[in-house]
Amino acid sequence: MAENSHGLLSGIRVIEFSHVMAAPTCGLMLADMGADVIKVERLPDGDSVRGNAPFAGDVSAPFTMMNRGKRGVAFDLRSDGGKAAFKRLIEGADVFVENFRMGAADHYGVGWDQMKETCPKLIYCSISGFGRTGPYAERGGFDLVAQGMSGLMSITGEGPGRPPVKVGAPVTDITAGTLAAMGILGALVARQTTGKGQFVDTSLFEAGIMHTYWQSAIFMASGEVPGAMGSAHPLMAPYQAFETKNGWINLGSANQNLWQKLVHLIGAPGLAEDARFIGPNERRDNQGELADVLNTYFRTRTTEDWFQILDAGGIPAGPVLDIKQMTEDAQTKARDMVRDVDADGNKIRVLGHPVKYSDHDTEITRAAPKLGEHNDEVLAEAGFSAAEIADLRESGAI
Repeated sequence: MAENSHGLLSGIRVIEFSHVMAAPTCGLMLADMGADVIKVERLPDGDSVRGNAPFAGDVSAPFTMMNRGKRGVAFDLRSDGGKAAFKRLIEGADVFVENFRMGAADHYGVGWDQMKETCPKLIYCSISGFGRTGPYAERGGFDLVAQGMSGLMSITGEGPGRPPVKVGAPVTDITAGTLAAMGILGALVARQTTGKGQFVDTSLFEAGIMHTYWQSAIFMASGEVPGAMGSAHPLMAPYQAFETKNGWINLGSANQNLWQKLVHLIGAPGLAEDARFIGPNERRDNQGELADVLNTYFRTRTTEDWFQILDAGGIPAGPVLDIKQMTEDAQTKARDMVRDVDADGNKIRVLGHPVKYSDHDTEITRAAPKLGEHNDEVLAEAGFSAAEIADLRESGAI
């Protein structure tokens, strides 16, 4: 049985038919919360991320990052035996998650319409590029495309006249997977009352749109189309990154009280009376001029010096860290956001679960599975006899 049986979702079995990032993120969240997540891969090669460098020995670090905590099975879904075994696993599960193109699950005999009558309690979650309805339902989806079409790339970057820039992380993939996990949890709660499963449908496109709350509010109220502002905020100023003597520091001094504190801390009390910056609306309307003025002060000291001054003065601030610095930060360590897992004797560092619970832990008990590593035990738990498993292996179905 699953080693992480101590979690919030202990006793919940999830079949994750996935590749790359969106559905694996969903399964990752559920596994961290204690669900028994079984990743189904297609033979012969499995998830393409298995081939992504860097490697620890023969183990892909990106694959381990997205799939630690899960068990793994691998089927030849071109074979009747592989399809039948796949369907039988889903029939015994609480949740099924998939992120393939429209029609792929139906092709394997496990589409929602094919499963809902025989598995009335099944929570069936589909993550796609654009959702399973609408004129774009049959399009494939990639994070870059979703970031562009959701409006995200129009508000990301240095400013007007500059090339469009995507968010550095594959934010629509990760957010779609997180939204899917949230939707599944809601459906599981509803099932306790109704006794019925349901179809949960989200997409990279909607995940991207969700990140435009502020900018969409501006447009919907005013008709103004917001654009890229670098690290600045469309509604508040100063609220951005400023260049220091040796790097960058972010500060949020957006309300009037914090603004008046800031100008005294940087040694420029006269700015509080400057007509361009006297109130929040004036600072927002003159954000460019404000940034130019403040940068002349921030460039005189190091990031470390300014952080100590601002933090002591009650101004929300923080340095701009790279990934190495983030993983080594004391708060990252205190929150257990970097963990070690053992993969075939190779220690691989992974990110921890981003939510903490008073009564349950989210200990990571296993690395990502090898291709088909748990075929025998998972199939046996699903009711397959030793002879049936041997036949599947003999035929090449597993």
